[in-house]
Amino acid sequence: MAAPKNTDLKVKSILVTQPKPETDKSPYADLQKKYNLKIDFREFIHVEGVPAQDFRQQRVNIAEHTAVILTSRNAVDHFFRICQEMRITVPDTLKYFCISESTAYYLQKYVQYRKRRIFHGKATINDLIEIIKKHKEDKFLYPCTDVHKEDIPEILDKHKISYSKAVIYRTVCSDLSDLADVFYDILVFFSPSGITSLYKNFPKFKQNKTRIAAFGPATAKAIEEAGLRLDIHAPKPGTPSMTMALEEYIKTVNKK
Repeated sequence: MAAPKNTDLKVKSILVTQPKPETDKSPYADLQKKYNLKIDFREFIHVEGVPAQDFRQQRVNIAEHTAVILTSRNAVDHFFRICQEMRITVPDTLKYFCISESTAYYLQKYVQYRKRRIFHGKATINDLIEIIKKHKEDKFLYPCTDVHKEDIPEILDKHKISYSKAVIYRTVCSDLSDLADVFYDILVFFSPSGITSLYKNFPKFKQNKTRIAAFGPATAKAIEEAGLRLDIHAPKPGTPSMTMALEEYIKTVNKK
């Protein structure tokens, strides 16, 4: 990515490494209008499904399981995709344990919600495990990506839950070659994979006067381990969202 051509530290442009919001009514749109900013959205990583042929090498028999743990919409989409590719009929008796209410409601895309046994936590495995423990007689399937936290397997092991881990989709770096000569005042990252993608696309990237924002401790750690300067961090007390953290920073530097 290009380096800035001047020493002006005022923020005029931001690149958010996530998909563009589906509607114009978003905190980013409000931020853009309020401070007359250019805000672009670009996914630095994307998800690709593991083909059925590759999945078979994992020797996981989906049909042997009586329950499935779903941690995201991607997990939902690719669970039903792999079942379709392998011509597996998902039984009506299958139990669904979802990490959050929104993930549970997303199941309506594939099943009749009110006619299925669907359970959900509040947002983390810590509250979902309390529900799972009440169904210890089931054999659980945990569909996941190739890059995933080990907290879920660790908690399932701790409570002696019978489960199989199945990698059904992969996190892949996007092609960003068209951004080679483009400069943004702030780059906003939401995962360590975003930093990996940055250096895969631009091995000689130099931060210089580019400000870098991170959401979450894992992302912040990845930025610092890459030798980059972390300028904006969320969530923090007073700025629980990324847009709030960005605004706090912009208000300060754009005054100068």
